[in-house]
Amino acid sequence: MHFPRTILVSALALAATPALAQSTGTWTIGIGAHNVAPKSNNGTLTATPLGNLRMDVGNNLRPTITAEYFLKDNLGVEVLAALPFQHDIDVAGVGKVGSTKHLPPTVSLQYHFGQGKLRPFVGAGVNYTRFFSTRTEGPIAGTSLSLSDSWGLAGHVGIDFKLAEKAALRVDYRTIDIDTKVKLNGANLGTRNTVNIDPSVYGVAYVFAF
Repeated sequence: MHFPRTILVSALALAATPALAQSTGTWTIGIGAHNVAPKSNNGTLTATPLGNLRMDVGNNLRPTITAEYFLKDNLGVEVLAALPFQHDIDVAGVGKVGSTKHLPPTVSLQYHFGQGKLRPFVGAGVNYTRFFSTRTEGPIAGTSLSLSDSWGLAGHVGIDFKLAEKAALRVDYRTIDIDTKVKLNGANLGTRNTVNIDPSVYGVAYVFAF
């Protein structure tokens, strides 16, 4: 997970005024938008009917919502939900061969630092990704392409910028382990049929407490 160290150091130094309430029993809701950017090399499917296929899964931006409950002061459990993300599926040297949608609900345990106008936080949790509405085109048009659901770990860092006593603007970054097995017409596509999506997820949200 990459995050500028200087931003976190600066945020920890700013602890002058009360910020978004994050005490035991508090709920926060965040409404925003996030971009899911799969890693640039998603892996190669080997010995397929079309030969070895180097996969590339595209980016997508969607509205998101989070809910967090504080078990103790500064320590909360957060759930991330979103509208379905849609990604193009490309094969190097071939082009677009299809598209898929997915939902990536994620549950994280998070710790929020300080009491200032800027409050950084870190978290770790578990992601479940469900793929659906997968379509084919180009050289595999008319076939049935399926991607298996995925369980994986997720990391989270971010900063809340205080806007009002119970409101903040959040900028955050996640890294999620998403691996899916590919099948064509119900059979494994190749001898190595796993696509490693492993996206970076980054965005902004308006967060309010109640």
